[in-house]
Amino acid sequence: MPIATINPATGETIKTFTAASDAEIDAAIGRAHDRFRQYRTTSFSDRAAWALSTADLLEAEADDVAALMTLEMGKTLASAKAEVLKCAKGFRFYAENAEAMLAPEPADASAVNASQAYAQYQPLGVVLAVMPWNFPLWQAVRFAAPALMAGNVGLLKHASNVPQSALYLADVIARGGFPEGCFQTLLVPSSAVERILRDPRVAAATLTGSEPAGRSVAAIAGDEVKPTVLELGGSDPFIVMPSADLEQAVSTAVTARVQNNGQSCIAAKRFIAHRDIYDDFLSRFVEKMAALRVGDPTDPATDVGPLATEQGRDEVDKQVQQAVAAGATVRCGAYAQMSPGGTTRRPSSPISPKTCRYSVKRCSARLPRYTAQPTSRKQ
Repeated sequence: MPIATINPATGETIKTFTAASDAEIDAAIGRAHDRFRQYRTTSFSDRAAWALSTADLLEAEADDVAALMTLEMGKTLASAKAEVLKCAKGFRFYAENAEAMLAPEPADASAVNASQAYAQYQPLGVVLAVMPWNFPLWQAVRFAAPALMAGNVGLLKHASNVPQSALYLADVIARGGFPEGCFQTLLVPSSAVERILRDPRVAAATLTGSEPAGRSVAAIAGDEVKPTVLELGGSDPFIVMPSADLEQAVSTAVTARVQNNGQSCIAAKRFIAHRDIYDDFLSRFVEKMAALRVGDPTDPATDVGPLATEQGRDEVDKQVQQAVAAGATVRCGAYAQMSPGGTTRRPSSPISPKTCRYSVKRCSARLPRYTAQPTSRKQ
C-alpha cells in the first residue's frame, strides 16, 4: 500500500509521501535514543505540564483534526471530533495520575534481608508503536500519553493510509512542549518494522492490529528478547437471551455493529439470539439497520460513512457473497455501490448494513445450558 492520503469518499489521491530511507530511519532512532538519556530524568511535573498543553491544543484544534481524519479514513465528522476530544482526555488523565501510578511500592524487606525495600518503576527507553488506521489519533495517543509520562520516548509507525494524521500527532506533541525527539512519526512501509525493532537502541514495541501482524512482531521481539504489548483483532459475539430488554438490545446491537463505520476492533461481529426471541430480534434489527443513512461522512446527517480502503470494501463484499452462496439471506442493504461513472468501484461506498440469517443445527450440543435464576445479595 502506498503511503498516501486517499479520500475514501471519492477515491481521489490527495497527497502522497515518500517513505523514509534507511539513513533517515537510523537518524530518527538516534535522535530518540539520545533524547531518552536526558528525558528519563525530567520530573513528573514537567511531563504533566507538556501533556496538559498538548491536551489544550487538541481541544482547540479538534474541528480541523476531525476533518483530517475523515478525509483520510472516512469516519463521520462527529465520531472524528469525539476521538480528538478523547485524546485530550487521555493526555489529561495521565498528566494527573501518572506520578501516583508509578510511585515506588513498599516490598517485604525481610525477604531480601534488608531494613527497607520497595519496587520502583523505571522507563524502558525507545518504544516502537505500530498502529492501525481505524482510530488514527486515539490508537496512537493511548500509547503515547502513558509512555511519555513514564519517561519513555516513542517512534510511531502508523498505517500507510493515515500519514497526515500521524504527522499531526508528532507535531502537536512537539508544540505541547515535549522536547525534540521524544515522539517521532516514521513514514515507512510495514516491511521496515523488523529492521527498526531489531535495532539495539529500540527497547520495546507495541502493536494494535491483526493476528498475523501481532504474530510477526511478537516473533521478532521474542528473538531480540524485547517486551511487547499487543492488542489483536477478535470476533466478538453479541448474545441476546429471552430475559433481555429487546428494544434496548436491538439499539445496542446496531450501534455495536456500525460504530466507526463498522471498523472497530471491539465491534460486535457475531449476533446470537435465543430461538424464543430470534424472529422478533431479527425483524427489529433489520428495521433499524435499514433506517441508517449511509453516505458522505462530512454530512452531519450521515450515520455510516465509507469503508476506509478499496481493499477493505472488496473484502467485505466478498464475504457477503460467500455467505449468500452458503445459504445466508440478505435481509437489508446492497452490495458495494459503484462510482458515479460506473467504471470503478467507489472505495468510499461501504456495503450497506445487512443482516444474514444462518441456520445452526444442534445448537444445544455446542453451547452449555444456562438457567436464569433470580439474583440475591446476602445481608
